[in-house]
Amino acid sequence: MLLDEDPAALIQHTVSHFNIQPDKTAVGRINDSLTTLQQARNLRLREAESAMRKLSRSLSSLHSHHHETVGAHSSTAHESHILALDRQKFRLAKSASDLEVEGERLEQELDGLKARLSDLDLQGVEGGEAERGKRESEDETILKLKVYRSLGIMVECDAIGNYNRAVIRNTQKGDVHVVNIDSKFSRYFYASYFWQSM
Repeated sequence: MLLDEDPAALIQHTVSHFNIQPDKTAVGRINDSLTTLQQARNLRLREAESAMRKLSRSLSSLHSHHHETVGAHSSTAHESHILALDRQKFRLAKSASDLEVEGERLEQELDGLKARLSDLDLQGVEGGEAERGKRESEDETILKLKVYRSLGIMVECDAIGNYNRAVIRNTQKGDVHVVNIDSKFSRYFYASYFWQSM
């Protein structure tokens, strides 16, 4: 026989030694934990729903703002603005290039003028020997012309610089004589004629 003892006594003995209080305490703790978890879950769910509603409102506001921006934006106006900016950019680039070329030309001209100034400084106030000789010969001619003018004789030169005509004004008589000077007559002849006409 399996059981030597009385089953009722065995059950009684088992029941007397069977302690369910710790199990009940553990089940109570589990129930409390489940309740706390449920409350925390509900709280987080409400927070998530509130955040979702806020994000939904923000999304709706952004959608409406986007639609207004797209509606207000004109692609043709944008393209024309870009084209105008491109044209302005090319005009500015061309102006800059022209100014750069003009600056280089002016620099070359300045270098040439500096070289000319240096030459003039080397020649001095008189302008060098060649200029001085030329000026002295011109001074002699100018002096003669001034003397003639003071006497009322205007001398005219031809295209190559030869003096071939004289206009003699006599203010006392109110006469004007035009004399063509020819090399076949002597200077003495013309001088005598001029004195008689004055």
